[in-house]
Amino acid sequence: MPVGIVHRDAATAEFFDGTARGELLIRRCAACGAHSAPQARTCPQCASPELSWTAAAGTGLVVSWSVVHGKGAPPFVVGIVELDEEPWIQAQIVEIAPEHVYGGLRVRVAFEHPEGGEAIPVFRPAS
Repeated sequence: MPVGIVHRDAATAEFFDGTARGELLIRRCAACGAHSAPQARTCPQCASPELSWTAAAGTGLVVSWSVVHGKGAPPFVVGIVELDEEPWIQAQIVEIAPEHVYGGLRVRVAFEHPEGGEAIPVFRPAS
């Protein structure tokens, strides 16, 4: 199932500038160097609000997932991925049958480009 259409706002503009370039951006703390999820407003380690954008490697492991069933549509997987930099990100998991997804599955980011919206990160099996 294709991802839905998402539109940027002032808080997400830099993130979506990154996805348009094919980069998954996460936050990095200027005070302690910890990485955090894109939506973070303060550092989860030291609570500093001094966060900047940095490119993630785009690889990680599936931590949890759910198979979504809809009327008349094929089931699809939404999961939580722990990036190699440690933050967790929620995204659709594609190019794999729902019954083959498992905890610890190694994944790599890809980007879907729905017409009329921003490029959206999705994850597919790494191998």
